[in-house]
Amino acid sequence: MTSYGLLVSPSHNRVYAQAAAGLVKAELAVFGEQALGGRVRDIEETSIGGVPYVTFSADGLDGTDIRLLSNLSSLYALFEIEGELLRPVELKPLDLFGSDLLTIQKYSGKTNEYFTKLLLNVTAMATDSPMDLVTGRPRLFDPMCGRGTTLNQAMMYGLDAAGMDVDGKDFDAYAAFIKTWLKNNRVKHQAEIAPVRREKAVLGRRLHVTLGASKERYKSGETMEITVVNADALGAGKFFRPGSFDLIVTDAPYGVQHGSRAKGARPGQKAGPRLSRSPVELLDAAVPEWARLLRRGGAIGISWNTFVGRREELAEILTSSGLEVQDSGAYLGFRHRVDQAISRDLIVARKS
Repeated sequence: MTSYGLLVSPSHNRVYAQAAAGLVKAELAVFGEQALGGRVRDIEETSIGGVPYVTFSADGLDGTDIRLLSNLSSLYALFEIEGELLRPVELKPLDLFGSDLLTIQKYSGKTNEYFTKLLLNVTAMATDSPMDLVTGRPRLFDPMCGRGTTLNQAMMYGLDAAGMDVDGKDFDAYAAFIKTWLKNNRVKHQAEIAPVRREKAVLGRRLHVTLGASKERYKSGETMEITVVNADALGAGKFFRPGSFDLIVTDAPYGVQHGSRAKGARPGQKAGPRLSRSPVELLDAAVPEWARLLRRGGAIGISWNTFVGRREELAEILTSSGLEVQDSGAYLGFRHRVDQAISRDLIVARKS
C-alpha cells in the first residue's frame, strides 16, 4: 500500500479556495469508486508543512491510473509519501493547450473553471466506460453552454463538443472569443457561422469549428470539432441526432442574476410563461429531450443552486427520463457555498 499526498491548487477565488480541498476529496472518491476498482482508500484532508493536502493510500496504480488522476480538478502536484519525505509523481494531464483557454474570459456569472472541470470529470466517471476519459474520446454536449467554459474544457481534453444557448449575445461573445483565441495562439482551424434552416424556416445559428492540437495533427486529419447552436435547448433534438453524445454536462441557471424559462418561452417574448427563479421547471421540460441525445451507458451531470431547487426534485426528473441517478456517498459530497445566494451542488445520472 502506497501513501500519496495531493497538493491542492491555489485559487484566485477565495470562497472556492476554501472549498477546494473538500471538493477534490469527493472527486477523488468518485475516481476511486468508478474507475480504480476501490483501490483508493483513507482519503483525508491533511496539513503538511502548514500547506493543505489531500492524502490517500492506493494499491498498484499503473501509468494509466496516474494519467487519470493527473486530471483531478484542483490537483497542483502529486507526491508519494515516504516517512517525512515527499517524492514527486510525474503528472501526465490530458491538457492540449495553455490554461488561458479557460481563464482569459472574465464576465459576471462565469462558472469557476475548476468546478467546470470537476463536473465534467465526475460525469465521465459515471459512464459505463469511465477510463475512456483518458483512453478514448467521449463526445460532450452542454445544452446551456453560455460563453463556453465547458466547451473549452472539453477542447482542452481533446474532445469533440457541442453546445446550445438561447442567448444571442452569449453566442456572439463565444464565437468572437474562440476565433480570436485560436488565431492568436496560431492553432490551425476553420470556423464558420451559418443559419440552420428546416423547410425554408431559420431555426437558429450554428458556429462550427474544426481545429488541430498541432499543425501536424490538423494536416493529417486528426482534428477536433466544436459546434455551438444559438437556439432553445428545449428543441435540441432538431439539431442533434439521438444517441450522439457520451456526456451531457451543464450548469443550470442559479435563479439569481437570471432565471430559467419553462417550455415554450423565449427571451424577449411579451407573452407566455413567466421567468422562473427555479431551474426545476426548465429541467423538467428539457431533460427528456436531452436524454434522447445520450447514448446508452452515457451520463449526464447537472450543477444547480440548492436554494432554488431540491435534489429530490432533480432526481425525480432524471429518473422519470430513464436515467439512473448516482447516489453513492462519493457523489453526495459536492455541495458547497458560492455566495450568500448560491449553495451549489451537482447530480449525475447514467443512461442504462
